[in-house]
Amino acid sequence: MAWRDIRQQGICTSLIKALLSGAVANQTQVTSRFIKNIPDLCISPASRGAGRVMIPTNCHITRCFHASPELLSRRRNEDQYGLKASKKEKRVKKENRTQPPVEAPYVPPKPKRTTKSMPDRTVEIFEGMTIAELAKRTGQPISSLQDILVNVGEKFDSEFDPISIDIAELIAMEVGVNVRRLHSNEGAELRPRPAVVTVMGHVDHGKTSLLDALRQTSVAAKEAGGITQHIGAFVVNMPSGASITFLDTPGHAAFSAMRARGAAVTDIVVLVVAADDGVMPQTLEAMSHAKAANVPIVVAINKCDKPDANPERVRIQLGSEGLLLEEMGGDVQVVEVSATTKLGLDKLEESLLLQAEMMDLKARIDGPAQAYVVEARLDRGRGPLATAIVKAGTLVSGLHVVVGAEWGKIRAIRDVLGKVNEKAGPAMPVEIEGLRGLPMAGDDIVVVGSEERARMLSAGRKKKFEKDRLWKINEERLETLDASEEMSERVELPVIVKADVQGSVQAVTDALKSLNSPQVFVNIVHVGVGPISQSDVDLAQACGACIVGFNIRNPPSSVTLSANRANIKICVHRVIYHLLEDMGDLIVSKAPGMSETEVTGEAQVLNIFEIKGKGKTKETDVKIAGCRIIDGRFTKSSTMRLLRSGEVVFEGSCASLKREKQDVENVGKGSECGLIIQDCDDFQVGDIIQCLVQVRRKPKFVSSESGAVRIEC
Repeated sequence: MAWRDIRQQGICTSLIKALLSGAVANQTQVTSRFIKNIPDLCISPASRGAGRVMIPTNCHITRCFHASPELLSRRRNEDQYGLKASKKEKRVKKENRTQPPVEAPYVPPKPKRTTKSMPDRTVEIFEGMTIAELAKRTGQPISSLQDILVNVGEKFDSEFDPISIDIAELIAMEVGVNVRRLHSNEGAELRPRPAVVTVMGHVDHGKTSLLDALRQTSVAAKEAGGITQHIGAFVVNMPSGASITFLDTPGHAAFSAMRARGAAVTDIVVLVVAADDGVMPQTLEAMSHAKAANVPIVVAINKCDKPDANPERVRIQLGSEGLLLEEMGGDVQVVEVSATTKLGLDKLEESLLLQAEMMDLKARIDGPAQAYVVEARLDRGRGPLATAIVKAGTLVSGLHVVVGAEWGKIRAIRDVLGKVNEKAGPAMPVEIEGLRGLPMAGDDIVVVGSEERARMLSAGRKKKFEKDRLWKINEERLETLDASEEMSERVELPVIVKADVQGSVQAVTDALKSLNSPQVFVNIVHVGVGPISQSDVDLAQACGACIVGFNIRNPPSSVTLSANRANIKICVHRVIYHLLEDMGDLIVSKAPGMSETEVTGEAQVLNIFEIKGKGKTKETDVKIAGCRIIDGRFTKSSTMRLLRSGEVVFEGSCASLKREKQDVENVGKGSECGLIIQDCDDFQVGDIIQCLVQVRRKPKFVSSESGAVRIEC
């Protein structure tokens, strides 16, 4: 039926009233223009009286009264280009479960590593740099740096105003980056200074004895165990009138960080090698430290007075390790010396002075000092003490300084002989007194103008150090969780470390961490400088730790009694060898061990005996293997393994073991026996039967000749 016929017949009165009423009628006419293939509906007044409507069945009329023209136009374009969204699929009803859900064990979610890690880059700062320059180096907007500058109480007019190096460090630490201070010598008077020489080498190669011969003293005889366990700094006046500052470093493997600090502050490295021992592991490590610090090396071949000395072999070994000696066309001087007979000491002095003259060592005398901490300790009467070497400038008593994260006012400056001085110049080793806390070995000493600036800089560094420490702990915890998924049973050994100086604390801590194994985790819960106190015992009791003391006096009787009551182990040693051996034995005893299958005996099947089942019980047939023990011992309670041509045929428990018709518990080598394996009847003459026992294999503590220790599982 055509649309013309629909208009002629009319529409129901109620529908006409609804369509002709106000906005609805207008919206109907507008909407119908945008519907495809549907013309405008014009309802004539004559059709208002019609009683019904005739609508063709093959035509579909759609009216969207809620749609705007723009939306309808968009839908038409989508239909034209095939962009219309697909229809939703029918919802399929799931089948009813007849069985209850399986109760799976709860698995906690694995902690995710944060993609944003702590910034590990270092920016260089200097006195008088502008805010704009600092923003460029840190990668932060100028506005954020200006806000930090306001918070620390500094005034500024523009981003091009110069700021002090202390304020620049505070701003850099606040944004979370590390800093390195640059000091300029422009306009300052440079004067010659003594050379700083570090003596390095393998343990027991005669480093301290060589220095004793140079300064006519006997330090080696006073050291515990005859080995150096601290960094010793002193000035030696040579016969020629020149003075040289020497640093004596330990040679044991546990003191690698001390040797690295010695190489970082030195001008020349004297590499001591024993003529009767040759190049050893710590010799190679000392060479790597010197090369990393870009410091020239002078080789001293010691113990040349011994009958088995072979200096040529030492030269060949050093050349094979990449050290260019003068005899081979290089620039490394080699001197043969003897600390016992004082042979070649004048040649060694000449070589050091020649090397220092070639380097033309000069330093700034005026202005604030730059110093480097080589050791720190806690004195009972004088408090925290720091042994330092002045690199440039003059360190004056009474100034406020910041050392690492600690600050203080210098109360006294003492030289290597204990004499109080008012000031210290370049290349002079001194002991500083007056710090509020104990600094770390390797920290720089920064002179500031006021106590307020010292407090502010110390607080900012402590905040930065604590943030870095927590981030490091979190990273170690995530690594431990990752490793524990592939690791067997592992126990934890909490340890509290106390030592006489800060460098020894670090050395003992690093050595104990190297004893970590898949079975025992050494957890350093607390470190400190000074004697063992009651608070250390209380902390050890709270966390179940043992206390390790190195080169300190024995604890008071009251502390020892309290530790015994709480069943806390205290290990106090003065030699690093003994300490590591004692802790290695303790770690081995704490280790749970690995479960392994051990073959305790082997037997050969000589004959097979079969017993038929009898009676109404209808017992199954039993096969007995007649064997001869060819190795080890057989035990009835053990597991038996049947081998044929080297392949495992069966493995099960022993049901019966008899010797000469008597039940026995074990059979030794060379004896014959009858053997029944539970549920096994596949014996053949010539088979091999092994006796298996489950054992717990403990790890081993291994110490090498160089002093390096480890735990082998």
